[in-house]
Amino acid sequence: MEIEIGIGKTARRAYGFDEVAIVPSRRTRDPDDVDISWEIDAWRFDLPLLASAMDGVVSPATAIEVGRLGGLGVLNLEGLQTRYEDPDPVFDEVASLPPEKATRRMQELYQEPIKDELVVRRIREVKQAGVVAAASLTPQRVRRYADLVLQAELDVLVVQGTVVSAEHVSTRTEPLNLKEFISKFDLPVIVGGCASYQTALHLMRTGAVGVLVGVGPGAACTTRGVLGIGVPQATAIADAAGARMEHLRETGRYVHVIADGGMRTGGDVAKAIACGADAVMIGSPLAKAYEAPGKGYHWGMATFHPDLPRGARVQTRQIGTLKEILVGPAHENDGTLNLFGALRTSMATTGYANVREFQKAEVIVAPSIKTEGKVEQRAQHVGMG
Repeated sequence: MEIEIGIGKTARRAYGFDEVAIVPSRRTRDPDDVDISWEIDAWRFDLPLLASAMDGVVSPATAIEVGRLGGLGVLNLEGLQTRYEDPDPVFDEVASLPPEKATRRMQELYQEPIKDELVVRRIREVKQAGVVAAASLTPQRVRRYADLVLQAELDVLVVQGTVVSAEHVSTRTEPLNLKEFISKFDLPVIVGGCASYQTALHLMRTGAVGVLVGVGPGAACTTRGVLGIGVPQATAIADAAGARMEHLRETGRYVHVIADGGMRTGGDVAKAIACGADAVMIGSPLAKAYEAPGKGYHWGMATFHPDLPRGARVQTRQIGTLKEILVGPAHENDGTLNLFGALRTSMATTGYANVREFQKAEVIVAPSIKTEGKVEQRAQHVGMG
């Protein structure tokens, strides 16, 4: 529904995860009978999860652990891991910086050049552990490092930026032609982010196997404030899911929709899939793991931009191991542990047997879903308060 916000200017109402809820169906299921697995290209994963390509979240060691737990860890090939032979002292310094100096110092730390041999080495560290290796590059650097990732025998490439389009226009540089690149590249490619039906559809037409959906919802991202752009995630995912069905009708090819950012709890993960996502990419929930390289801090890929940073270094409370955060057991009642156990239980409670079925769940607009009847919790700052 279009809303007039002024003469000659209308806007569409959009919704975030906190404004919607999943409606139970006429049946329930045993959680043990629910299948939350996910397949993309030749790979099958027990969890519909990608760990976000952020330095404070994914190192080779955490990518390996996420892989062993059933998900897919995505390395940032333009981050500290590929700029420093031993990045641990750099992570220690980032964690020790006072807030007023963090952004400026991080801009300096990221001026260290990316080293070709480290790009290859980090990918091989993950490969040698026997899990699927995925890594991320921005569109500006894809051509530069494409041959290196093939040499390192990467399994999945993620072409990722704040906003990625199928048609980038520039009078100063030759932009990456995504469709041409993907058609000639030997690996499956996931692209994003996007936040609208039309952009998602155009990205699907490039030949990508998956599209990341999310512009600005991440815990450390300030894009929505700095640039004023973005779409709340529930609406963005539903629009991209609509594009997926149109593309399937046009071509017979199913392209996966991956919700990227804005999820803090198991309930948020469930809502993302009920809105139409095939899988989720999460960062800040995993930055809370004891094993996370950020040592209790989390920052986005644009935090250290040399001219216009669009992210902040945020402190996260370390709450458990990666295993506890992803598959439990939970020892907190706020939904931040056992994220995929919560997804399984949500699907069972609402009667859906697998992810594809759960995408068809009824969703309602429910602004009071988190506050109704929760006066004591809110007053005492426990549970959902």
